[in-house]
Amino acid sequence: MSWRKNRTGEKNMKYSFEDYVEIIKKLRAPDGCPWDRAQTHESLKPCMINETVEALAAIDVWRETGDDSNLCEELGDMLLQVVLQSQIAAEEGLFDISDVLQAACEKMIRRHPHVFTENKELPDWDAIKRAEKAHIPPEVEEAKRRALERAQKDMIRHLENVTAHSN
Repeated sequence: MSWRKNRTGEKNMKYSFEDYVEIIKKLRAPDGCPWDRAQTHESLKPCMINETVEALAAIDVWRETGDDSNLCEELGDMLLQVVLQSQIAAEEGLFDISDVLQAACEKMIRRHPHVFTENKELPDWDAIKRAEKAHIPPEVEEAKRRALERAQKDMIRHLENVTAHSN
């Protein structure tokens, strides 16, 4: 941790990504926050939808007003979802945030060979995606397809409920 000035010019701590991961671990610890400790992958689904919608709205606010403070805050809320889900997964022995970062980096590099290799031709995105899926068993692909359909329906239902309650 180091010191920096915040958006209002006040001196405060400058936190790193590693600090943030440790904060989330502390929130999930036995002496942490009861709400955070109670969360599961399933219970966080509505939060993930909400934070995505709020980040989309923040982009529009920034575009209309030039004020980026809400966008910065909402992106932080989306980051919370990723780190919290990763912490829960780590507690379950599945993976941790370093595995998420590793997979994300590998995917970006693999999908952008024109940036990360000597070959500067734009890639065939369909061929890259086919190669990525080649090792996935058909039953897993089918389960992913069904889960995506359910998630889309869940999102629509959630958004309809939010809209109904905001009117």
